[in-house]
Amino acid sequence: MKIHLVNKELIKEDLALKRVEKVIKEIVSSEGKQLGEIGIIFQRDKDLLKINKNFLQHHYFTDVITFDYNKKNKITGDIFISVDTVRRNANKFNQDFITEVIRVIIHGVLHLAGYQDKNDIEKQVIRSKEELYLCRYTVLSDE
Repeated sequence: MKIHLVNKELIKEDLALKRVEKVIKEIVSSEGKQLGEIGIIFQRDKDLLKINKNFLQHHYFTDVITFDYNKKNKITGDIFISVDTVRRNANKFNQDFITEVIRVIIHGVLHLAGYQDKNDIEKQVIRSKEELYLCRYTVLSDE
C-alpha cells in the first residue's frame, strides 16, 4: 500500500499528510476495498486541461481527474488535481483552500471506489460521501 504525492510544492499551505493517508485508508476500508497504490498529482490548470482534452475529450477546466487502474477489489489509480481550479473554487464557495484540496482528494478516492457523478442522483450520493469523509478527516489526528 502506497500513497504518492507528486508536485506537493504547488501547495504552499500545510497539508496534513498523515491525516490525508488516514482518511484515504478509512474510505477504502469503509467501502469494502483494499488499498493498492494511489498517486495524487498536483498540477496547474493548463496541464490538467491538456489531460482533460486528450483523455476525456473535454475542453474545459476541472478540479480533479481520476484514472482508475483497480485490480479486482484493490484500489489503484491516479488522481490529478488542478491547484488553480481548487483555489478558485475555495474562494467561490467561501471555503478554506486546504479543506477544498482534501475534498477533491476524497472525491477522487470515491471515484476509485466505484462512485460516479454523471447524473443528479449519483452527484447527490458522492457529495454526501464527500461530506461524511471530510468530517472524518477533521477529527483525525496528525499522528
